[in-house]
Amino acid sequence: MIENFSIQNTLQVLSYSLIPVLLGIIVHEVAHGYMAYKKGDSTAFMLGRLTLNPVPHIDPLGLFTCVLTALTSPFIFGWAKPVPVNARNLRDPKKDMMWIAAAGPLSNILLAMIFALFYKILIICAPLLLQSPGVLEFLFSMFRVGIIANLGLAFINLVPIPPLDGSKIVMGVLPNHLAYQYASLERYGMIILIILLFTGILGKILLPFIALSVNLLVTIFGI
Repeated sequence: MIENFSIQNTLQVLSYSLIPVLLGIIVHEVAHGYMAYKKGDSTAFMLGRLTLNPVPHIDPLGLFTCVLTALTSPFIFGWAKPVPVNARNLRDPKKDMMWIAAAGPLSNILLAMIFALFYKILIICAPLLLQSPGVLEFLFSMFRVGIIANLGLAFINLVPIPPLDGSKIVMGVLPNHLAYQYASLERYGMIILIILLFTGILGKILLPFIALSVNLLVTIFGI
């Protein structure tokens, strides 16, 4: 990786990766906020977080991690500012929090499907762009990253380690006393996640699921 590192390669990777990855992260948070709004909590709506404008969502450390993993990791990981949710406004807090948590990963899966559809359309339209091979290659690369990165974001957020979405889904099905004890692990969650990420353990666990999902979309959309 270091031998192949250059400013040109870095800028090239970022040029076609940043838009689909940033879009995936933002859509993920907007989906949380929108589901909370539908379940009775308008906090994110009132704070202007139900928007695709990246400015209200950007977390500097999360964006840096996104860029770093885009250049050095087999899959991309990053985060935006979490949308605020006030559970007291929810009609059924325990059940509704499960839906709010699940909305993020589900939105990434849907976005991956949209990128797969764009990829298929681009294959069909490719003969019209043969005079612009650079544009064609850029779009293919961007849509490919859109598929893989969004599936990666979905699966990594489904890992049941607090504070990831998967942990909130698990808490929703646990008895209250066990859910409370499980939630107490959140203070160690990011440390555990970073260790799993940079030791490669997380990649070994998630990459087979991501690869299987990519192959499924390839089959469904005929790409």
